[in-house]
Amino acid sequence: MADNYLENHYEDYLKRKAAWVQSRRQSVKQTRTVPPDKPDDEAL
Repeated sequence: MADNYLENHYEDYLKRKAAWVQSRRQSVKQTRTVPPDKPDDEAL
């Protein structure tokens, strides 16, 4: 194996993970919606 093989792959993993987390945060912010107002009498 090459020197620093595991370290280099771990660094690549951390970069991919950071990009994934960032995209998740952006998509969560974009998809949040306000729930519709419920009527006072739910029997209606």
